[in-house]
Amino acid sequence: MLRKTITLAIVFIFQFSSLFADEGMWLPHLLKTLKEKEMKKFGMKISAEDIYSINKSSMKDAVVLFGRGCTGELISNEGLLLTNHHCGFGQIQKHSSLENDYLKNGFWAMNRGQELPNSGLTVTFIVSVEDVTDQILKGLKDDMDERTRDGIISANSIEINAKAKGNTHYEPVIKPMYNGNEYFLYLTETFRDVRLVGAPPMSMGNFGRDSDNWSWPRHTADFALFRIYAGPDNKPADYSPDNKPFQPRHFFPISLKGVNENDFTMVYGFPARTNEYLSSYAVDQLINLSNPLKIALRADRLAIFNEFMNKNREVFIKYADKYASVSNYHKKWAGETRGLKKANALEKKRTYEEEFIRRVRSNPSLKKYEGLLATLEKEYNALADFQPEIDLITEGVLGIELLRFANNFRTLKADSDAEQVKKLKEQARAYFKDYHRPIDEKIAGILLGKYYQTSTLAIPAEFDYRLRRGAEQGMVDAFVKDMFSSSMFADSIRLFQALDAYDSLTFVRMSQDLGMLTSAHFYDFYRNVVFPPVNEINNRLIPLNRQYMQAQREAFKEKTFYPDANQTLRVTFGKAEGYFPYDGAKYFYYTTADGILEKNSTNHPDYEADPRLLDMIRNKDFGPYADKQGKLRTCFAASNHTTGGNSGSPVLNAQGHLIGTNFDRNWEGTMSDIHYDVNQVRNISVDVRYTLFVIDKFAGAGYLLNEMKIMR
Repeated sequence: MLRKTITLAIVFIFQFSSLFADEGMWLPHLLKTLKEKEMKKFGMKISAEDIYSINKSSMKDAVVLFGRGCTGELISNEGLLLTNHHCGFGQIQKHSSLENDYLKNGFWAMNRGQELPNSGLTVTFIVSVEDVTDQILKGLKDDMDERTRDGIISANSIEINAKAKGNTHYEPVIKPMYNGNEYFLYLTETFRDVRLVGAPPMSMGNFGRDSDNWSWPRHTADFALFRIYAGPDNKPADYSPDNKPFQPRHFFPISLKGVNENDFTMVYGFPARTNEYLSSYAVDQLINLSNPLKIALRADRLAIFNEFMNKNREVFIKYADKYASVSNYHKKWAGETRGLKKANALEKKRTYEEEFIRRVRSNPSLKKYEGLLATLEKEYNALADFQPEIDLITEGVLGIELLRFANNFRTLKADSDAEQVKKLKEQARAYFKDYHRPIDEKIAGILLGKYYQTSTLAIPAEFDYRLRRGAEQGMVDAFVKDMFSSSMFADSIRLFQALDAYDSLTFVRMSQDLGMLTSAHFYDFYRNVVFPPVNEINNRLIPLNRQYMQAQREAFKEKTFYPDANQTLRVTFGKAEGYFPYDGAKYFYYTTADGILEKNSTNHPDYEADPRLLDMIRNKDFGPYADKQGKLRTCFAASNHTTGGNSGSPVLNAQGHLIGTNFDRNWEGTMSDIHYDVNQVRNISVDVRYTLFVIDKFAGAGYLLNEMKIMR
């Protein structure tokens, strides 16, 4: 029996170390001590100091957090920035109209004066990173409750931030790592004048649309160009026509050499969120409880979006960004669930936990962790009672635009001042610009119906009697019709009339509006009935998961742990390679423009392509951007560990030159937020030669290449 246990442990360690060979989202300022040697074995020719340095300009100075959730990279000394088409989609959509349909036709500024400003869009650089764990945890005790602990951490953070900021224009941000076992201080610099320079038509920038999303092979020109502007001192400034293009500390040279199979690749960006160290109990709920319901609810919304968008171009423009947003995670969750099941991730988690328990029981220094997993199981079982209700409301009911919109007006009082009313008017103008009532009304009927069919929590007695009676009698459709026909929040004319003449009587009318009453019910129901017990459970899970994270690091000392992604700057590395998606099939590591012709020939609307592009492909009119075989490569796949937030990230070769722009993962690999499998997980990137081809040959904006450093 002892021999069997030892043998299993040895096998486990071998599998554990080999399974995670390419896994990891590494903190760039720690690469020299943790990963530089391994990266060089993979083929990297530059140093960790070239990637991140506080003493000189380095690659970190060319990577930005784009907007609130993407990455971008500087590609010229004139502030020219490259990111994904889908990252800039919201800005492209806002500038579009039936008269200037930049979604359909693309947009290209042919000089600096034509570049379009984007109110509210920012890009953020990381100036420096510092370990402040000791300062943050000062004064904490093991027996503290979470509220007391958070209070001390907050007070310590304020003191550290004030000292770090000093008299500079930089903004300090403190981020927890390893579930709050360590903390790092990020000094950031945010620019507020970011202008749209160029974007291909949607038929190129989103070629394949939902059919190809989260899939490989791909043939998408998923890129857009922006430019950062600064004040006369090269520092951040609000938009002004007098601002000048930002002069960066570093920008990426662009390689025309391309990428070969098994070449070293590196992705540098701001991955948003991963949960690699979850217990099996959390993963079980994800696979079997939460994901299936969320997928179904989003599928309902997408079906209705499609129905209306395919009939009317104006509606298509209004809802293009909303559709992309809803669709993205619908397909991601479906792929994640499938991938986790296919990889047998749940059973692997359980095997890992068995080894963890064995090590805890056999090591006196780990005895304090006995019973930890059993306690985690108990709390996740308690959470399972509420998870469907959470998803039914957040993914279901609050998918009704009217209810989310009406909730913004609950801040109004009978005596609200003109300034507050003015701000709500501005919100309303933006809302109704991209609102189509028939879509929302149909979605409301389906989602409210599903809520009452599925919810197991009792409807509170104080709920509006019409909806309560309607739900009990199966008359949800009649209620929805009544709400949309009577509510001012579904009618821009009535709402603006009310706001233009706002007084105490208007306040009463708004308070009694059926849309407002319904919105208030669901928000209050969630806040007062669902959230409190869930919050209590989560307050118990937070310290348990923090303890489990630390316990894993102590129990598995042979593994170098990286912190879960939390929208902080990270480096991941791997190699260009294909994979075997299923038995008997292998996907190659790159695609060519020939695939655009093949997909277009199916006449599927997702593969509609620009006629001029098709002619250029047929005539092989690729200029200097073809490979040695005369092919125009469009995209490539590699084994870099990426996630949401890595969209727009630079993909770099062994010399640190730009070879592509990351934009997606393969469907089989969407599970990598929870479980990484080097045999299945692939990131997908636009080949930079395709990007340059589109800018130069297709769009005729080749003047932009003059400011780039192109390595031929």
